[in-house]
Amino acid sequence: MKKFTLNLKIGLGVMLCGIFMAFSLGIGLAEETAFIQKMLKEHYNEAPVNPAIKRYELNVTNTGFCRYKRFFTSGKVEYFSFNLVKFKDLDYYGTDKKGELYLRTKGDDVIVQTYNDKKGDVDSMASYLSIPLKNIEPQDLSDLLEKLTKMNAQLVLVQK
Repeated sequence: MKKFTLNLKIGLGVMLCGIFMAFSLGIGLAEETAFIQKMLKEHYNEAPVNPAIKRYELNVTNTGFCRYKRFFTSGKVEYFSFNLVKFKDLDYYGTDKKGELYLRTKGDDVIVQTYNDKKGDVDSMASYLSIPLKNIEPQDLSDLLEKLTKMNAQLVLVQK
C-alpha cells in the first residue's frame, strides 16, 4: 500500500508540474506576442513608399501567425502571412530613421495573395516578409529578434 501511495504522489507531482509548465508557456507566448505586436506597430512607417496604399493591418497572434495586409486606393489588397514556427532570422536594411525589416523563414513559408488586382489575383509563396519601419534603434531590432526567437522556440515546444 505504501508503494502505491508513493507512486500516486509521484504521479500527481509530475502531472501538476506539467500543468504549471503548460500555463507558463501560454503566459510567455502572450508576452512575446504583445511585445512583437507593439514594436511593429510603434515603428511601422505609415509614410508609404507607394502613395497608393490607403491603409494597412499588421497582426501577430497568440497562435503564432504574423499577418500583414495592405489596402490600395485602387481597391487592390495584398496579404502576407506566415507561422512564426517557420521563422529563421530577420534583416534590416536602412537607417535608424527609416528602412525595411525582412522577416525570413526557413523555406517558402510566407503566403502571398492579392485580391482585386487588375493584372489578376496572385496566390503564391515567398521566403520573407518585408515591413517598412521608421525610428528604430539597433537595440530595438536586437530585442525584436530575441522575442521572435523565443516565440519560435515556445511554439515549436507547444506543437510537439
